[in-house]
Amino acid sequence: MRLKEVQRTAHPAWSPAPHHPICLALGTSAQQLDASFNTTAALEIFELDFADPSLDMKLKGSLPTSNRLHSLVWVDFGAGEDGLGGRLIGGSENGTVTVYSPEAIVTPGEEAILGQSDKHTGPVRALDFNPFQSNLLASGANDSEIYIWDLNSFSNPMTPGTKSQPPEDISVVSWNRQVQHILASANPSGKAVVWDLRKNEPIIKISDHSNRMHCSGMLWHPEVATQLVLASEDDRLPVIQMWDLRFATSPLKVLENHTRGLLSIAWSQADPELLLSSAKDNRILCWNPNTGEVIYEMPTTNQWCFDVQWCPRNPALLSAASFDGRISVYSVMGGSLEAQQQSRADKISSSFDAMDPFGTGQVLPPLQVPQPAPQTTLVAPLKKPPKWVRRPVGASFGFGGKLITFESPRPPVQSPQLAPVPRQVFVSQVTTETEFLQRSRELQAAMQSGSFSDYCQAKIRNAPTDSEQDIWRFLLVNFEDEARVKFLKLLGFSKDELERKISTCLGKNLQANGHGVDANDLAEKMQLLSAQVTPATSASPSDIFSQVPPEKEKVSFQIPVSADTDGLISQALLVGNFEGAVDLCLNDGRYAEAILLAISGGEELLQRTQRTYLDKQRSCVSMLISSVVTQNWRDIVQSCELDNWKEALAALLTYAHPRQFAHLCARDLPGEKINKKEKENGQSSATDVSVACLCYICSGNVEKLVECWAHQRDCSSPLVLEDLVEKVMVLRKSIERLRNGEVAVNSPVLADKLTQYAGLLASQGSLATAMTYLPGTSDQVTTVTPQTRVTAIGATRGRTSDDFPFLFPGFPPFQPQLPPMSAGLGGPGQPAFPPRPTMPACSLSGPPPPPPSSAPGGLPATPSPGLPPTAFTPTSLHSGPMQPGYHQPGAPVGMYPPGVSHPHSQGPPAGPPPGPYPPLGPGYPQGGPGAPAAKSFPAPPVAPPPTADRATVFWICYHLVVCGSGVSLQLLQALPAERVEQREIPAEHIVLKQTFDSLVQRCQLAAQDPQTKRKLDDASKRLGYLYDKLREQTLSNNILGGLHEISRCVSSQNYQRGLEVHTAVVTSSNFSEIQAFMPILKVVMTIANKLGV
Repeated sequence: MRLKEVQRTAHPAWSPAPHHPICLALGTSAQQLDASFNTTAALEIFELDFADPSLDMKLKGSLPTSNRLHSLVWVDFGAGEDGLGGRLIGGSENGTVTVYSPEAIVTPGEEAILGQSDKHTGPVRALDFNPFQSNLLASGANDSEIYIWDLNSFSNPMTPGTKSQPPEDISVVSWNRQVQHILASANPSGKAVVWDLRKNEPIIKISDHSNRMHCSGMLWHPEVATQLVLASEDDRLPVIQMWDLRFATSPLKVLENHTRGLLSIAWSQADPELLLSSAKDNRILCWNPNTGEVIYEMPTTNQWCFDVQWCPRNPALLSAASFDGRISVYSVMGGSLEAQQQSRADKISSSFDAMDPFGTGQVLPPLQVPQPAPQTTLVAPLKKPPKWVRRPVGASFGFGGKLITFESPRPPVQSPQLAPVPRQVFVSQVTTETEFLQRSRELQAAMQSGSFSDYCQAKIRNAPTDSEQDIWRFLLVNFEDEARVKFLKLLGFSKDELERKISTCLGKNLQANGHGVDANDLAEKMQLLSAQVTPATSASPSDIFSQVPPEKEKVSFQIPVSADTDGLISQALLVGNFEGAVDLCLNDGRYAEAILLAISGGEELLQRTQRTYLDKQRSCVSMLISSVVTQNWRDIVQSCELDNWKEALAALLTYAHPRQFAHLCARDLPGEKINKKEKENGQSSATDVSVACLCYICSGNVEKLVECWAHQRDCSSPLVLEDLVEKVMVLRKSIERLRNGEVAVNSPVLADKLTQYAGLLASQGSLATAMTYLPGTSDQVTTVTPQTRVTAIGATRGRTSDDFPFLFPGFPPFQPQLPPMSAGLGGPGQPAFPPRPTMPACSLSGPPPPPPSSAPGGLPATPSPGLPPTAFTPTSLHSGPMQPGYHQPGAPVGMYPPGVSHPHSQGPPAGPPPGPYPPLGPGYPQGGPGAPAAKSFPAPPVAPPPTADRATVFWICYHLVVCGSGVSLQLLQALPAERVEQREIPAEHIVLKQTFDSLVQRCQLAAQDPQTKRKLDDASKRLGYLYDKLREQTLSNNILGGLHEISRCVSSQNYQRGLEVHTAVVTSSNFSEIQAFMPILKVVMTIANKLGV
């Protein structure tokens, strides 16, 4: 497409690439005359403004010259830092080589000629500058004259060697584009000579054997140092020959498409696959020299173009000089001609004056420009995209921190044939958060090895702040014995230190046994006793009894019956009126006597007396005493100052019931106070947040810990998010060890943070680790993009449930429903247990547990989820005398109740604690790792109801075996037995059970690795879910067909085919329908394939 045009008969020269804006220098051409026979000459510089849609070029400067030119070049030698300037060198018809300054030409009044030499004896038709040293210039003229000019000292040129014989005109000189000391020259006879300037001699000569090759142009390959092209001007051989100096006996390739001789050629330095040629057939063609294909033809006029050149700055532009006196600028990228057509119409319209140009006194009507017939206004670009618009390199990030890059390698220089170069795509892993990944790996290693104590100790050593150290110390205590005592020590309350202080206050010496006894006093008494005792041989038994001191004489007293206080108290006691006696003592301020009398007056009187006394005592200690006596911990927690959080937490650790501990510690202790302080001050301090975190750790409240941490810290930072996940995972593991079971947390905030954490891990390439942190259901995730992508990857790969530690169990917990009874467990018309709300939660421990199996003794095993939150308390439990195991109100409760082993001790895990408090279901344990356990109240014998269903039998058996109730087995025998019938697997599917059970058994016999054996044991249990679904006939035909195909593959030991079928079934089915058994089935087949069974 033509962009610009100017009417000149001249040789063009583009400004160098650094020069901006793009300019075009035109020197009047020699041996050419226009219609006016004008013989003047000039050197002009035009600026190309492509924002202007017209074809005009703006003239920047002009310099009259005495000679016309045969050649013109523009080099960047002497250009400024901004790229402007340079040097213009022209070769004239009289053999003169002149150096001009472009800046002086566009600036009037300055001297434009910088140097001139007339060393040549004939017209200088060839000029070229060295691409490596722009100060070196080669020129060629008649009689085989070739000079090398140095623009720094222009007066003394050098020759490349002796003149070639016989003497001929030099039509072309060209510097090699890869080797700076190689120069080539050509003459019209078709011979080309390659010169080595280091040796000052020709090194090779090439010529066509047909003797019809009249060379009009020669160019070196822009990238291959040994290749060049020659253009023939002879109409009998209008070809372009490509030569390779390593095989100089004949042309490497011949490009034939012109019908008449070629006048000029130009090779694009930006794309070696673009070669321009102009010929006498009025055509300008663009070739791909590698394939010999013409990929573009310029829409030119019917005139010969004697010079074509590529623009150095914009590789899509080229100039063409024709013999009709026209210099045109084209673009090979195509475009639209609409703007040019409109500009031409506007120019025609503006050339006429509408104000009476002929003096007729009448205004001419508006010019009506005839509208031409609609024609195509779009010019097509090259057939293939040029190299400068192709991406030489490229990079793109993919999911999982993958970076995909590619580059366009250069072909090998030694290859004579331009064979296709293989292109490579590189996939690399990009890691930007190295510290985050390192800490994540450390956490994962601790979770896999179970060495949480070492992990916490390392965190304590590396903690940057004291508050961080305190948090990790509290987390460490959860994995140690006597957690309650150590929590108290961390709070600053040591039992030994306290006894030492009490002894010091009482003036006693504290012994090693921990009792405050005066050692000197005890020694004196022992010496006195040994001195008084005589040997047994010297005293008779009667003498020993004779030495017993007589009883003290009883002192007589008088009972007052007067009207004063003492008399009234005596009279009240004589008639058994304890309430009146207590009221008189209280009224007289005799509190000790009032409490002593109230003890004898019964529990109700004692409690009322205590309340009266405590109401009158308003000291700081009395508030604590009141809470200890009345066991009302909410008052002390809500009433004490936030600065006394350590004291309040210590009181809860010592006395609070496990049912109340979690609520008081996690909500009332820090929560309401911090919220109130935040409302007053606008924000809460870091110390308050640390206090809240410690309380949540003690209570085992993962949900509150996450909400507090996320509210106060910016979890968008990877390291801050890592801090949160570390604490949550360690706290969760400590609770699991305490409960000997999984932990589920219903926390959307935690689900969101874990999803964000998994996304970060996935973006850093840790896809396997990221899978382990994803919540089980997408309903709990607010940011579903990473979870969706990672879960989809895991599903297509067929990962087992062991790879998904947070998979939500797909089976509802066992929740017995007891019918209302007229008498017995729950009272008339009341259910035995209040309904328990369901707890959908993001599980944090692992795959769903196997279904409950029978425990030793024929009794059903106690399920972990689904137990009611209230105690099993029969109606007859409150009657009868108290057992010896009863604890006085206010007495400190132990960390673990009697009969329950420590959760970290060796041996099988103990059952639920005895007493009326059953285990706490799938949530976190009430009170957490540091909470005291419940007090034990052994229950008296309970008469069974006359009839009962399975749930009733279950709960009675539970209290028989676990809670230690005194129900006799004879009573159980009277209950009606219920026969549980299990449906049979349909006959057409029984082969599945036989095949898969046989496969598991064979693997168990062949397996040696303990981990593999554990997986197989889990598989035998997990396959029960499949058999249950077969009995219920709830599987779709697609899944059943896949299972039978897998069974046939297993029977023939073609496990690879079985795994392929497994993947097809998983990807084409509802994952929630098969998640219970399909992952473990893949694990079994993988193990069988590895073991070769």
